[in-house]
Amino acid sequence: MLSHRGLVTSVAQTVDGDNPNLHLWEDDVVLCVLPMFHVYSLHSILLCGMRAGAALVIMKRFDAVRMFELVERHGITIAPLVPPIVVEMAKTDAIDRHDLSSVRMVISGAAPMGKELQDILRAKLPRAVFGQGYGMTEAGPVLSMCMAFAKEPSPVKSGACGTVVRNAELKIIDPETGLSLHRNQPGEICIRGKQIMKGYLNNPEATAKTIDEEGWLHTGDIGYVDDDDEIFIVDRLKELIKYKGFQVAPAELEAMLIAHTGIADAAVVPMKDDSCGEIPVAFVVKSDGSKIIEDEIKQYVAKQVVFYKRLHKIFFVETIPKAPSGKILRKDLRAKLAAC
Repeated sequence: MLSHRGLVTSVAQTVDGDNPNLHLWEDDVVLCVLPMFHVYSLHSILLCGMRAGAALVIMKRFDAVRMFELVERHGITIAPLVPPIVVEMAKTDAIDRHDLSSVRMVISGAAPMGKELQDILRAKLPRAVFGQGYGMTEAGPVLSMCMAFAKEPSPVKSGACGTVVRNAELKIIDPETGLSLHRNQPGEICIRGKQIMKGYLNNPEATAKTIDEEGWLHTGDIGYVDDDDEIFIVDRLKELIKYKGFQVAPAELEAMLIAHTGIADAAVVPMKDDSCGEIPVAFVVKSDGSKIIEDEIKQYVAKQVVFYKRLHKIFFVETIPKAPSGKILRKDLRAKLAAC
């Protein structure tokens, strides 16, 4: 349940003030290719765009070439995206055939974005500032915004999603003990402020599990805060793979896989194993014309990670199942494994 007060608070936290987290101008043209029933689009595109007095260009559905054409035609300056769209932009040659120089800001949200993918897109759009925001519906929704989007921008850190929004509190806790952690130590992210949800509709039990007695909303996301107060997301608490007691973050491995030229898309999930508990396996979509094989992918990842993060099996598929927001439907992939 998101209140009117909460949404107004969140919009003010994001775009108001002398140095807003998200600095939109009145003459900005904002791309809206994301569905407005998702809070990312409702809040950070529609409400924030209207608050700033910017123009919005709305696409009924995503098509990469059509999107490039609209950027040229309308001089789009702000491009809020999700990782699957960024993947397609990074992998297609069509982007090189269009003038996208009007874009001054590329925002990514709704799912974690790895450094490798950011670097690929940054090379395609060298004039644009590129970074991430971090939020969730229950949090009202924005927790943080990349410092590169501020009126007085700071240098972009690949993989960072900025600092916590103003007039809100954030802490990192140990999921097992509930104790607060120091900087650079990964744990569960918790947020507190006027912008968070009132609770889950007709579900006080779920509300009590998410918002504690002190008003802290437990996000279920694993991340850390560095020495410059910037937040980095590791993965979802419930999605971490437990290999012989070691924690493996799927998002880290997915970012590596997507960066490979022979791979168009990928998802990593746990597979049950008698000796290890769980092992990381990957579902991979090959790029057009790619002849990459399982062993090649395993070796590619193994060269970049410690032993417990290595992939144990590769499943080649036509598509990766995803929600409209761009989040990977891991439950569908786990169901495929169970049926094997």
